[in-house]
Amino acid sequence: MDLGLAGRVYIVTAATRGLGFASAQALVADGAQVLVTGREEQSVAAAVDALGGPTAAEGVVADNAAPDTAERLVGAALARFGRLDGILISVGGPAAGTMLGTPESAWREAFESVFLGALRIARAAADVLEEGGAIGFVLSSSVRQPIPGLAVSNGLRPGLAMAAKTLANELGPEGVRVFGLLPARIDTERVQHLDSLAADPAGRRAAHEASIPLRRYGRPEEFGKVAAFALSPAASYLTGIMIPVDGGAMQGI
Repeated sequence: MDLGLAGRVYIVTAATRGLGFASAQALVADGAQVLVTGREEQSVAAAVDALGGPTAAEGVVADNAAPDTAERLVGAALARFGRLDGILISVGGPAAGTMLGTPESAWREAFESVFLGALRIARAAADVLEEGGAIGFVLSSSVRQPIPGLAVSNGLRPGLAMAAKTLANELGPEGVRVFGLLPARIDTERVQHLDSLAADPAGRRAAHEASIPLRRYGRPEEFGKVAAFALSPAASYLTGIMIPVDGGAMQGI
Protein backbone atom coordinates (compact mmCIF):
# COMPACT_ATOMS: atom_id res chain seq x y z
CA MET A 1 0.00 0.00 0.00
CA ASP A 2 1.22 3.48 -0.85
CA LEU A 3 0.60 5.58 2.25
CA GLY A 4 0.94 8.81 0.28
CA LEU A 5 3.75 10.12 2.48
CA ALA A 6 6.18 11.12 -0.26
CA GLY A 7 6.92 14.84 -0.11
CA ARG A 8 5.02 15.35 3.12
CA VAL A 9 6.51 16.86 6.31
CA TYR A 10 5.87 15.86 9.91
CA ILE A 11 7.07 16.92 13.35
CA VAL A 12 7.74 14.12 15.83
CA THR A 13 8.54 15.19 19.38
CA ALA A 14 10.64 13.19 21.85
CA ALA A 15 11.96 11.29 18.84
CA THR A 16 15.56 10.50 19.71
CA ARG A 17 14.66 7.01 20.93
CA GLY A 18 11.76 4.73 21.73
CA LEU A 19 8.32 5.16 20.19
CA GLY A 20 9.00 8.63 18.81
CA PHE A 21 12.13 7.54 16.97
CA ALA A 22 10.43 4.41 15.62
CA SER A 23 7.60 6.58 14.29
CA ALA A 24 10.02 8.98 12.63
CA GLN A 25 11.81 6.01 11.03
CA ALA A 26 8.56 4.67 9.59
CA LEU A 27 7.60 8.07 8.19
CA VAL A 28 10.98 8.53 6.51
CA ALA A 29 10.95 4.98 5.16
CA ASP A 30 7.79 5.81 3.23
CA GLY A 31 9.12 9.05 1.80
CA ALA A 32 8.26 11.75 4.33
CA GLN A 33 10.62 14.31 5.81
CA VAL A 34 10.61 14.85 9.55
CA LEU A 35 11.59 17.36 12.18
CA VAL A 36 12.52 15.50 15.35
CA THR A 37 13.06 16.83 18.85
CA GLY A 38 14.84 15.80 22.01
CA ARG A 39 16.26 17.42 25.11
CA GLU A 40 19.96 16.87 24.37
CA GLU A 41 21.88 18.16 21.36
CA GLN A 42 23.98 15.00 21.02
CA SER A 43 20.99 12.65 20.96
CA VAL A 44 19.11 14.88 18.50
CA ALA A 45 22.10 14.94 16.14
CA ALA A 46 22.45 11.16 16.38
CA ALA A 47 18.76 10.69 15.58
CA VAL A 48 19.02 12.92 12.49
CA ASP A 49 22.00 10.92 11.26
CA ALA A 50 20.20 7.62 11.85
CA LEU A 51 17.18 8.88 9.91
CA GLY A 52 19.27 9.63 6.84
CA GLY A 53 20.79 13.02 7.54
CA PRO A 54 19.70 16.51 6.51
CA THR A 55 17.88 15.44 3.35
CA ALA A 56 15.39 13.43 5.42
CA ALA A 57 15.41 15.03 8.83
CA GLU A 58 15.93 18.20 10.82
CA GLY A 59 16.63 18.20 14.55
CA VAL A 60 15.63 20.71 17.21
CA VAL A 61 16.64 20.61 20.86
CA ALA A 62 13.44 21.24 22.78
CA ASP A 63 11.50 20.35 25.90
CA ASN A 64 7.74 19.87 25.45
CA ALA A 65 7.15 21.65 28.75
CA ALA A 66 8.82 24.92 27.70
CA PRO A 67 6.27 27.63 26.82
CA ASP A 68 8.09 28.61 23.62
CA THR A 69 8.55 25.08 22.26
CA ALA A 70 5.31 24.92 20.26
CA GLU A 71 5.98 28.03 18.18
CA ARG A 72 9.66 27.14 17.78
CA LEU A 73 8.89 23.71 16.33
CA VAL A 74 6.25 24.84 13.88
CA GLY A 75 8.43 27.75 12.78
CA ALA A 76 11.45 25.49 12.33
CA ALA A 77 9.50 22.99 10.22
CA LEU A 78 8.16 25.71 7.94
CA ALA A 79 11.56 27.39 7.64
CA ARG A 80 13.38 24.14 6.82
CA PHE A 81 10.84 22.31 4.67
CA GLY A 82 8.36 24.98 3.61
CA ARG A 83 5.29 23.08 4.74
CA LEU A 84 3.78 21.04 7.57
CA ASP A 85 1.40 18.12 7.06
CA GLY A 86 1.14 16.72 10.56
CA ILE A 87 2.62 16.19 13.96
CA LEU A 88 3.04 13.30 16.37
CA ILE A 89 3.23 14.55 19.94
CA SER A 90 5.22 12.11 22.01
CA VAL A 91 6.64 12.78 25.45
CA GLY A 92 8.65 10.73 27.89
CA GLY A 93 6.43 8.99 30.40
CA PRO A 94 6.08 10.48 33.88
CA ALA A 95 7.91 8.89 36.79
CA ALA A 96 6.54 5.77 38.41
CA GLY A 97 4.78 6.14 41.75
CA THR A 98 1.60 5.68 43.70
CA MET A 99 -1.30 8.09 43.97
CA LEU A 100 -0.64 8.77 47.66
CA GLY A 101 3.14 8.63 47.50
CA THR A 102 3.77 10.94 44.53
CA PRO A 103 4.53 14.51 45.71
CA GLU A 104 2.57 17.45 44.34
CA SER A 105 5.71 18.80 42.68
CA ALA A 106 5.91 15.67 40.51
CA TRP A 107 2.28 16.08 39.48
CA ARG A 108 2.88 19.71 38.49
CA GLU A 109 6.00 18.88 36.50
CA ALA A 110 4.26 16.06 34.64
CA PHE A 111 1.22 18.24 33.93
CA GLU A 112 3.45 20.81 32.23
CA SER A 113 5.10 18.27 29.92
CA VAL A 114 2.54 15.50 29.45
CA PHE A 115 -0.62 17.62 29.33
CA LEU A 116 -0.16 21.36 28.91
CA GLY A 117 2.93 21.11 26.72
CA ALA A 118 1.18 18.66 24.41
CA LEU A 119 -1.83 20.96 24.08
CA ARG A 120 0.36 23.96 23.24
CA ILE A 121 2.08 22.01 20.49
CA ALA A 122 -1.20 20.69 19.09
CA ARG A 123 -2.72 24.16 19.02
CA ALA A 124 0.32 25.66 17.29
CA ALA A 125 0.19 22.93 14.66
CA ALA A 126 -3.56 23.41 14.19
CA ASP A 127 -2.95 27.07 13.32
CA VAL A 128 -0.98 26.13 10.18
CA LEU A 129 -2.28 22.70 9.13
CA GLU A 130 -4.47 22.65 6.07
CA GLU A 131 -7.03 20.11 4.86
CA GLY A 132 -5.49 16.65 5.00
CA GLY A 133 -3.32 17.49 8.00
CA ALA A 134 -3.14 15.27 11.06
CA ILE A 135 -2.34 15.61 14.76
CA GLY A 136 -1.46 12.48 16.70
CA PHE A 137 -0.94 12.05 20.44
CA VAL A 138 1.17 9.20 21.83
CA LEU A 139 -0.77 8.33 24.96
CA SER A 140 -0.90 5.03 26.86
CA SER A 141 -3.12 2.09 27.69
CA SER A 142 -3.70 4.00 30.95
CA VAL A 143 -6.29 6.00 28.97
CA ARG A 144 -8.60 2.98 29.30
CA GLN A 145 -7.39 1.12 32.37
CA PRO A 146 -5.03 2.12 35.19
CA ILE A 147 -1.51 0.72 35.24
CA PRO A 148 -0.31 -0.27 38.72
CA GLY A 149 2.51 1.98 39.93
CA LEU A 150 1.95 4.69 37.29
CA ALA A 151 -0.44 6.99 39.13
CA VAL A 152 0.56 10.16 37.30
CA SER A 153 0.07 8.57 33.89
CA ASN A 154 -3.26 7.16 35.04
CA GLY A 155 -4.34 10.64 36.07
CA LEU A 156 -3.18 12.69 33.09
CA ARG A 157 -3.44 10.48 30.01
CA PRO A 158 -7.25 10.02 30.05
CA GLY A 159 -7.73 13.79 30.25
CA LEU A 160 -5.41 14.35 27.31
CA ALA A 161 -7.28 11.71 25.32
CA MET A 162 -10.54 13.57 25.92
CA ALA A 163 -8.87 16.83 24.92
CA ALA A 164 -7.74 15.13 21.69
CA LYS A 165 -11.27 13.93 21.04
CA THR A 166 -12.58 17.46 21.57
CA LEU A 167 -9.94 18.86 19.23
CA ALA A 168 -10.96 16.31 16.57
CA ASN A 169 -14.50 17.68 16.71
CA GLU A 170 -13.27 21.26 16.42
CA LEU A 171 -10.85 20.65 13.53
CA GLY A 172 -12.92 18.13 11.60
CA PRO A 173 -14.78 20.76 9.55
CA GLU A 174 -11.40 22.04 8.35
CA GLY A 175 -10.36 18.58 7.16
CA VAL A 176 -7.71 18.16 9.88
CA ARG A 177 -7.70 14.84 11.72
CA VAL A 178 -6.80 14.17 15.38
CA PHE A 179 -6.18 10.79 16.97
CA GLY A 180 -4.45 9.09 19.88
CA LEU A 181 -2.26 5.99 20.04
CA LEU A 182 -2.43 3.75 23.10
CA PRO A 183 0.72 1.66 23.47
CA ALA A 184 0.95 -0.95 26.21
CA ARG A 185 3.98 -3.21 26.66
CA ILE A 186 6.25 -2.11 23.83
CA ASP A 187 9.87 -3.18 24.31
CA THR A 188 11.40 0.28 24.78
CA GLU A 189 13.95 1.53 27.32
CA ARG A 190 11.05 3.05 29.26
CA VAL A 191 9.23 -0.28 29.64
CA GLN A 192 12.47 -2.10 30.37
CA HIS A 193 13.13 0.42 33.14
CA LEU A 194 9.66 -0.07 34.61
CA ASP A 195 10.18 -3.84 34.62
CA SER A 196 13.55 -3.37 36.32
CA LEU A 197 11.85 -1.72 39.31
CA ALA A 198 10.34 -5.07 40.31
CA ALA A 199 12.08 -7.38 42.76
CA ASP A 200 12.16 -9.98 39.98
CA PRO A 201 12.39 -8.11 36.63
CA ALA A 202 12.43 -11.29 34.52
CA GLY A 203 9.44 -12.65 36.38
CA ARG A 204 7.58 -9.39 35.95
CA ARG A 205 8.17 -9.43 32.21
CA ALA A 206 7.10 -13.05 31.96
CA ALA A 207 3.89 -12.25 33.83
CA HIS A 208 3.11 -9.36 31.50
CA GLU A 209 3.80 -11.49 28.44
CA ALA A 210 1.50 -14.19 29.75
CA SER A 211 -1.32 -11.63 30.02
CA ILE A 212 -0.95 -10.49 26.39
CA PRO A 213 -2.85 -12.60 23.86
CA LEU A 214 0.12 -12.50 21.44
CA ARG A 215 2.34 -13.60 24.36
CA ARG A 216 5.10 -11.06 23.74
CA TYR A 217 5.98 -7.40 24.05
CA GLY A 218 5.54 -5.27 20.96
CA ARG A 219 8.51 -4.05 18.96
CA PRO A 220 9.03 -0.28 18.58
CA GLU A 221 8.93 -0.60 14.78
CA GLU A 222 5.48 -2.21 15.02
CA PHE A 223 4.24 0.86 16.85
CA GLY A 224 6.01 3.17 14.38
CA LYS A 225 4.25 1.64 11.39
CA VAL A 226 0.85 2.19 13.00
CA ALA A 227 1.77 5.80 13.75
CA ALA A 228 2.93 6.40 10.16
CA PHE A 229 -0.28 4.95 8.77
CA ALA A 230 -2.49 6.98 11.10
CA LEU A 231 -0.68 10.20 10.13
CA SER A 232 -0.79 9.43 6.41
CA PRO A 233 -3.37 10.25 3.74
CA ALA A 234 -4.16 6.52 3.66
CA ALA A 235 -6.00 7.03 6.98
CA SER A 236 -7.95 10.02 5.67
CA TYR A 237 -11.29 8.98 7.25
CA LEU A 238 -9.95 8.20 10.72
CA THR A 239 -10.33 10.93 13.32
CA GLY A 240 -11.32 11.26 16.95
CA ILE A 241 -10.22 7.71 17.69
CA MET A 242 -7.89 6.07 20.18
CA ILE A 243 -5.94 3.22 18.58
CA PRO A 244 -4.58 0.52 20.92
CA VAL A 245 -1.16 -0.87 19.97
CA ASP A 246 -1.07 -3.51 22.66
CA GLY A 247 -1.08 -7.05 21.25
CA GLY A 248 -4.62 -7.45 22.62
CA ALA A 249 -3.63 -6.72 26.24
CA MET A 250 -6.55 -4.39 26.94
CA GLN A 251 -9.69 -6.45 27.39
CA GLY A 252 -12.30 -3.77 26.81
CA ILE A 253 -13.76 -3.15 23.36
